[in-house]
Amino acid sequence: MKLQDLLKNIDVIEIKGEQDINVTGVFTDSRKATPGSVFIALKGVQVDGHLYIKNALELGAKVILHESKIDTSNEGITYIKVKDSADAAGKIATHWYGDPSNNLKLVGVTGTNGKTTTATLLYEMFRKLGYKVGLLSTVANYIDGKVYHATHTTPDPISLNEMLKNMVDAGCEYAFMEVSSHAIHQKRISGLKFEGGIFTNLTQDHLDYHKTMGEYLKAKKAFFDQLPETAFALTNIDDKNGLVMLQNTKAKTSTYSVHSLADFKARIIEKHFDGTAIEINGKELQVQFVGVFNVYNLLAVYGATILLGQSSEEALLVLSTLKPVSGRFETIRSSQGFTAIVDYAHTPDALTNVLEAIHEVLEGNGRVITVVGCGGNRDKTKRPIMAREAVRLSDQVILTSDNPRYEEPQAIINDMADGLNSEQLKKALLIVEREQAIKTACALAKAGDVILIAGKGHEDYQDVKGVKHHFDDKEIVKNIFGE
Repeated sequence: MKLQDLLKNIDVIEIKGEQDINVTGVFTDSRKATPGSVFIALKGVQVDGHLYIKNALELGAKVILHESKIDTSNEGITYIKVKDSADAAGKIATHWYGDPSNNLKLVGVTGTNGKTTTATLLYEMFRKLGYKVGLLSTVANYIDGKVYHATHTTPDPISLNEMLKNMVDAGCEYAFMEVSSHAIHQKRISGLKFEGGIFTNLTQDHLDYHKTMGEYLKAKKAFFDQLPETAFALTNIDDKNGLVMLQNTKAKTSTYSVHSLADFKARIIEKHFDGTAIEINGKELQVQFVGVFNVYNLLAVYGATILLGQSSEEALLVLSTLKPVSGRFETIRSSQGFTAIVDYAHTPDALTNVLEAIHEVLEGNGRVITVVGCGGNRDKTKRPIMAREAVRLSDQVILTSDNPRYEEPQAIINDMADGLNSEQLKKALLIVEREQAIKTACALAKAGDVILIAGKGHEDYQDVKGVKHHFDDKEIVKNIFGE
C-alpha cells in the first residue's frame, strides 16, 4: 500500500523523508518489523516504543511514525510526527486491513462485570439464529466456530484489525467484542466503526491503572461518546452510572432494567441452581443461568438482539437454550450432596453478586464456604473489600492465592485479612496454597452446603513470578469429587 494512502485521516504534524513509497506492513511491536514496513512508536504504560525505533530499523522498517522528539538523521528513512501515536495506530491498522469493521455489524460490550458473558452469549445467540459470527473476548476469540487463543480482553489495534479482517474473509456478518477501559483509554479501538455499544455496570476495579473511579468512569463513557448516529447505545439503568454513559452519545439510546421502567424489562419469577424462571417484556421463559447479575446479562443480550433487527420470539427461544460461559457460575455437584461453584468473580461487586445469587437459591438451607484470593500487581485497594464481602456473605472463608504474579502470596493474603476485624477473622482461614485451600473447603462441606471458588474461573494457569503454571480450579474440584 502507498504510504500516502495509509496516512489518510491521520493528523500529521511533520513528514521528513520520501512520501511516495510502498509499505509492506504495519507494526507497533519493534520485534515484528519487516523490510519496508511502518513502525509506530507508542508511549505505553510500562514501555515506550520510541526507545525501540533502532530495533525496528535494524529489521528493515522504512517508515517511523512517532509523537516524541527523536533522532531523524537516518538516510532513506521516512519519519512522520503525529500528535497522538495511539490514535494514529488504530486508524492506520483499520486502513491497512481494508476497514473490516465497515463490513461487519460490530457491537462492543463495556463495563466492570458481565462483559465476557454478554459478548459470548451474543455470539452464541447469532450463531443459533443462523449467522456467521466473530467474537473477541477475555476467554477466547472465535471466527465462525474456530477458536483462537486470547491474550488480552481487547487486543492491540494491529491484532484487532487483523482478526476483524479474518472474520470478514470468513463471511461473518456480525462480531461481538469486549471493550476494556484500558483499550478505550489507550485508543486501541480508534478507527473502528461500531453498530452498537452495551454498558453492563461500573464498580471498583483497575484503580492501579486509572487511579480514581472518576477516571475509570471517564474511560468507559468515552466509548459511548464516540459512537456514531447510526449505532445504538444500550445501557443498564439500574446502575447509577448507566444514564451517565448516554449523556453525550450521538447513538440511538435504549435501556434495560430489573427494577425500573425500561425498553427491556425483566422480572424474576423463580430461582434454583439449575436455572431461573424469568419474564422479559411480559413473556415468560426458563433460562439456564443463576443470579440477578445473570438476568442483567441476558437482558443486555436480548435487548441488543432486538436492536440488531431480530424477532422477539426467536430471540426468547434461543435465550432459553443458552448455557453459562466457561468459569462463570459453573456448578459441579458432589456425590456427598454438596455443590461447588467455580466463578471468575475477581472484583468486590462480582463477588457480592455471586454470593447473593447463591443465598437466593439456598434460602438459608445450607452453609456457604468461600475460597477467594486477589491477583498480585493489580489494584491493592480492593483486597480488604473482597475479604469483607466474602466474610459478610459466607459462613466460612478461606483466603488464598490467586495469580500472585511478582508479589508474595502471603503478603496479598495479609492485605485481604487487614480488612477484617477480630470477630470477622474468626470466620476466616488463611491458606497460601490454592489447591490446599480448595481441598480444605471440600473437607469442611456437608450435604446441602455450597462452596464458591472465586477469582480464576476459566483460567487454567497460575501466574507466579512471570511463569504460568498449569492450575485449573474445575479440574481440582472434579479430582476431589472423584469424577
